[in-house]
Amino acid sequence: MKNIIALLLTAVSLTGAQAVETIDPKKEISKITQEQKTYLKGRDFTPYEATTLKFLQDQGITDRMALAVILGNIKQESKFSPNICEGGARVTYGSCYSGGYGLIQWTSPHRYRGLGDHARATGGNASSLETQLSYMVTEREWKAACRKFTTPEQSMGYYMDAAYTWLGWGIDGNRGQYSKNYYDRLS
Repeated sequence: MKNIIALLLTAVSLTGAQAVETIDPKKEISKITQEQKTYLKGRDFTPYEATTLKFLQDQGITDRMALAVILGNIKQESKFSPNICEGGARVTYGSCYSGGYGLIQWTSPHRYRGLGDHARATGGNASSLETQLSYMVTEREWKAACRKFTTPEQSMGYYMDAAYTWLGWGIDGNRGQYSKNYYDRLS
């Protein structure tokens, strides 16, 4: 790294009437740092799980346990099926008439309608993974939990409390088991 900085700080001087090229070391170091950014990967992840994992990391959630808990909760809610209506029917957003819908089973009227409003405002499809992920991080429930999710090196219980703030689940189900499984599969 020392050699890279020295190289970046060196100005290339050309003879005669030619200009001197200068390099901004802060910009160059920033480029190097961005190129070196690493993401956790999931072993045997479905495409939807892998997309969600990368999306969460792009949101600043980098702790392995925090990511595992979020993924485990999504799996409990929807098995990562964005077009699932509570009870298991695979339908479009407009065809889910009762219960929750989508990745996190948006159930309460303001959350369910919010998904549709977000899709219309962004030109997205309320039944797609991408639209649901972009909506998820705009919700006040997510924002209330996000501070905890972005705090590294905490326990599963700590992140599970954040997940409850975010989702307000009624049934604990297999959330903990799914979270442990994701933790083991993240590297």
